[in-house]
Amino acid sequence: MIENIALGLTAALTPWNLLAAVASTMAGIIVGALPGLTATMGVALLVPVTFSMEPVTGLIMLSGIYCGGIYGGSITGILLHTPGTPAAIMTMLDGHKMTQKGMAKQALSTAVLASFCGGMMSSVALLFLSPPLAAFALRFGPPEYFCLALFGMTIISSLTTGSVVKGLIVGFFGVFLSTIGLDPSLGLPRYTFDVPDLMSGLDLVSALIGLFSIPEALSLITKRMSAEESLIGEIKGSMFLKLSEYWRLATNFIKSSIIGVVIGIIPAAGPVIAPFISYREAQRSSKIPEKFGTGIPDGIVASEASNNGVTGGSLVPLVTLGIPGDAPAAIYLGALTIHGLQPGPLLFQKSPQVVYGLFVGFFVVQFAMLALGLWGSRLFAQVVRLPKTIIVTFIFFFSIIGSLAMNGNVFDVWVMLSFAVLGYFMKRYGFPAAPIVLGLILGPMLEDNLVASMAMSCNNPIIFVTRPLSLIILCLAALSLVAPYLGNLKRMFKK
Repeated sequence: MIENIALGLTAALTPWNLLAAVASTMAGIIVGALPGLTATMGVALLVPVTFSMEPVTGLIMLSGIYCGGIYGGSITGILLHTPGTPAAIMTMLDGHKMTQKGMAKQALSTAVLASFCGGMMSSVALLFLSPPLAAFALRFGPPEYFCLALFGMTIISSLTTGSVVKGLIVGFFGVFLSTIGLDPSLGLPRYTFDVPDLMSGLDLVSALIGLFSIPEALSLITKRMSAEESLIGEIKGSMFLKLSEYWRLATNFIKSSIIGVVIGIIPAAGPVIAPFISYREAQRSSKIPEKFGTGIPDGIVASEASNNGVTGGSLVPLVTLGIPGDAPAAIYLGALTIHGLQPGPLLFQKSPQVVYGLFVGFFVVQFAMLALGLWGSRLFAQVVRLPKTIIVTFIFFFSIIGSLAMNGNVFDVWVMLSFAVLGYFMKRYGFPAAPIVLGLILGPMLEDNLVASMAMSCNNPIIFVTRPLSLIILCLAALSLVAPYLGNLKRMFKK
C-alpha cells in the first residue's frame, strides 16, 4: 500500500497535473453554477480533451470538473434560489434564506467547507476502503433499491415548512409526473398524448429550472421595489461563522459526509438522493429541527457534505469492479477504456501508478476546490448587490439556455416554462416545490425496482422483509415517518 501511495504521489504531484487540477476545478465550478450545465455534462464535454493526455492527467481533470461542478451548483442556489445542479436543491432551502438575511458570504463559505469535508471523506474512502466498500455495494439488488427510494419519499415531511398534507400531495404528484413516457415493463407509452417528445419522459433539469428559477424571477418583478434596487440589503458580518458554530456542526459535517460516501458506492443512487437523506437525518438528530428551511447553516452542511461525499464514493465500485456508481462515473469508465485501461481488480496490479495517481489527484482537487471556493465567496456574494433588472434578465436567459443545453431540444424549453407556471402558482398558494422534484427523481427508481422485485419473487411482496438490507432500510423509513411525532410527544412530556 505504501509503495503504491508513493507511486500515486509521484504521478499526481507534477507541476502539470497540479495545474490541470486547479484549471479543471475552476471550470467545474463555473459549469456547476450555470443552471442546466450539470457536472455530468462537464465531465462528458471534457473527455475528448483528455484523449491526447497522459491517463493520470486526464483522470485528474475529470475529477476536477466533477467535484467542482457538484460544489458549483450551490452558488446560484444560495444566491439566486436557482440551483445550478439537481444536487444543490437541498442546499438552496437554507442557503437562499441566509442570503435574504444578508448572510450570503457565510452561506457560501459554509457550502465550500462542507463540500471540502465531504470530498476529503470520499477521497479517504477511495484510497483506503475501495475493496470492502465495493463488496458492500454488490449486496444491493432491486428490493434494496426500492426500499431506499421509499425511504427517500419519507423525507417529504422535512421539505415542508407549512402543511405536511400539501407536501405529500405535491410529492406524489411528482411521482405521477415521473410515469410519463414508456412503461418500463411493457414498453408502451403512458400519458404521452401522442407527443413524440414525451416518450422519454420529462427532462429533470428543465423541470428543476422551471420550478425554482422562473418563479423566483417573477416574485422579484412583482415586489414593490425600483428597478435599480438590489436583491437584498447590506451583506452582514465576516465570511466565516463563529468557531463555536463550527464546533456545533462538527457531527453534522462528519455524519453527512459518511452518508454521502455510502450512498455514492451504491450504483445508480447518485449525488441527488444523498442530500435528501442526509438533510432528513440532520434534521431528525438536531436540537432545533423546526429551524431547518428557515436559513441556518445546518441544512447547507448536510446537503453539501453529502453530495460531495458521493463523488469519490461513486468511483469505488468503478475502479474495483468496473461498475460505475453514477453518470459521471460511467463517463470515467469510457475515459479509462479509451486509454486502454480496464477497470477491475487487475487494474490495481497492472497500472497502480494510474489508480493511485487518480486517488492522490482526488485529494489535490479537494484542496483546489477549497481554495477557489473561499477565494471566490466574497466575489460571488456581490452578485446579490446587482440591480433587480439585471438579476431577473440573468435568470431568464440562463433558464432558457440551461433547458436547451442538455438535449438541444426546444421542447425542453416548453417543459421548463410549464413547470415555471406550475411553480409560480404553487409558491403563491403555499405548496412547497422541493417535494415535486423528489417525486420526479425517486419515481422511476421506485417503479423500476418494484417491477424487478416482483419478478424476482413471483409477485410475492414478502421479499422486502426476508432480505436483511431491505428490512433494515424499511425500518429506517418507518422511523423517519414516526420520528417527528415522537419528538412532539417528548416535548409534551417535558412540559
